[in-house]
Amino acid sequence: MKSLLMLWNRLAIEMAKQIGASATMDCKTVHRRCEHEGLSFITITLPTFGKDLEKGLDQGWVDHNLFQGFAWKGGLPKFLSGFLDRVFDRSSGVLLDEPDAYAILCVRQLTLMFSKINLPCSDARTEDAFRAYIQCEREMKELDKSWTEVQLSQFRSMSMLLFREAFSDVDSKCYHGTLIPKHGPGSTADGLRGNAKYTQRSWPARLEEYFPSGEYLFPSWHYVHEDAVHFHEPGSEVPVKVISVPKTLKTPRIIAMEPTAMQYAQQAVLGGLLESLRGVDYLREFLGFRDQEPNQLMAREGAQYGNLATLDLSEASDRVSNQLVREMTYRFPHLREVLDATRSRKADVPGHGVIRLSKFASMGSALCFPIEAMTFLVVIFLGIQNELRTSLDRRMIKSFVGKVRVYGDDIVVPAEYAPAVVDSLESFGFRVNQSKSFWNGKFRESCGKEYYDRFDVSIVKVRRMFPSRRQDAQEVISLVSLRNQLWKAGWFDTVEWLDSYIRGIIQKFPIVSESSPVLGRLSFASDDEAEVRNSPTQIPLVKGYKVDYRIPRNKIEGSDALLKCFLHMETAEMPNPDVDHLERSGRPQSVHLKLGWYPR
Repeated sequence: MKSLLMLWNRLAIEMAKQIGASATMDCKTVHRRCEHEGLSFITITLPTFGKDLEKGLDQGWVDHNLFQGFAWKGGLPKFLSGFLDRVFDRSSGVLLDEPDAYAILCVRQLTLMFSKINLPCSDARTEDAFRAYIQCEREMKELDKSWTEVQLSQFRSMSMLLFREAFSDVDSKCYHGTLIPKHGPGSTADGLRGNAKYTQRSWPARLEEYFPSGEYLFPSWHYVHEDAVHFHEPGSEVPVKVISVPKTLKTPRIIAMEPTAMQYAQQAVLGGLLESLRGVDYLREFLGFRDQEPNQLMAREGAQYGNLATLDLSEASDRVSNQLVREMTYRFPHLREVLDATRSRKADVPGHGVIRLSKFASMGSALCFPIEAMTFLVVIFLGIQNELRTSLDRRMIKSFVGKVRVYGDDIVVPAEYAPAVVDSLESFGFRVNQSKSFWNGKFRESCGKEYYDRFDVSIVKVRRMFPSRRQDAQEVISLVSLRNQLWKAGWFDTVEWLDSYIRGIIQKFPIVSESSPVLGRLSFASDDEAEVRNSPTQIPLVKGYKVDYRIPRNKIEGSDALLKCFLHMETAEMPNPDVDHLERSGRPQSVHLKLGWYPR
């Protein structure tokens, strides 16, 4: 923790110097409270301070419901007063007519930079998160019983208005069996990794109608023989494995690992579904699945002009009811049945055993992200329709291009309809995160970018603890990335201190370009002494450490290898560039740093 505090000190002093203030008392406060409260002060308490700043910006003033746990002077906390006095009036707590956007950035950087550090939560907090997962499931079961026929009818009608062409197209793909599966690199509930996934011979019986095992587990029917596949009836299927992964020290992220067979089939549906959605012009504008930039640009527009609101949902994927998904696809029987067949119905939750699921899918399903986004889009337009008090048609829907966009649970809507959209979302059981949703003031955030007025106030976050030796490869990689992000942000005094720290871990730390594979420094200067040229190609080389990933060895051959090659040919335009892909595959088991001469 000492290194993290030193980083905070350096950054606070540099920022205060730039605005002509002092951070001496702020540094003393942080050190004192960390001594008494430990790491939780900078990873939980300070981020709460940062979020309260955002609330104050949105409502236009500071009240004593904000910044609790900090001493006050007048209408503002004493902590970080040199920065806050440039944003709010100290006597009244009211937002200044022209608040200093750089001061806002500094407060956000100093309070939020440790909010997502990759550390495990306490056992108690993890257990609370699993209990919340179970409680959410109970609420979903009750919610399924509460919807009126009017609500469901409106939901079905809006789904048809938005997705008729796309659903018709993917429904045809399901019927004709043209969906192409693939395996991902991640872990699965049944423990298969990498190439071992191509050797699976367990298959849920309910997949068989649309995903015949003879076609999906083998290169051709020629390789299928009696008892080649072990079929699981619904009662004996492998449930999803619910686990926790680091998110913040306050609460972990709860995800679910799908069985290999389910993930394999889900990827087939995903490919067909995304292709169909991309084929409809206005849906390409409303839904984002890979590119976050449109959401970010819309957040910037909303901050500058106030015309767009940014909304964020809590427990987003866990609150998408399977009943709603069935209602959304009710006119398309093949798509509806395929979604039902590829959906895991049970989950194994630590401390709670195996439960039956009402949600469509937890985070971890290949279909979770697109289905939740589509469901949110339907509910958003129902909210707009309710506010307009008239039924929307296709022409009116298209008029919202550039004003409505959904990327997972990051939502952008016109500010004038934000309250109605929030009411609509909550009427269907979704929870709008009020602390991360903005439409009143000039602050907006979406997809990892934050803006105040016309200024980018996005921050750099510390993702891992500092390394103590070169063998801490992941920590070294993260620290070098942090250093270069701070350099881009212009905090050069702090960067100079970090350079000294990093050289104590890895002696070779040269100046490099952003495209270099070497762990090095971005800089305006040159480092000619550390450079040589590769005489045959004249490529500039530099001596330094490169990240070396160890891919697990898991060889496949025969029909399993042939199946993998056939699937790659179906989904790619060129041969697999990895010549060893039949020998090694999956996510790296280990990472280490390798010293050598590499392109600068």
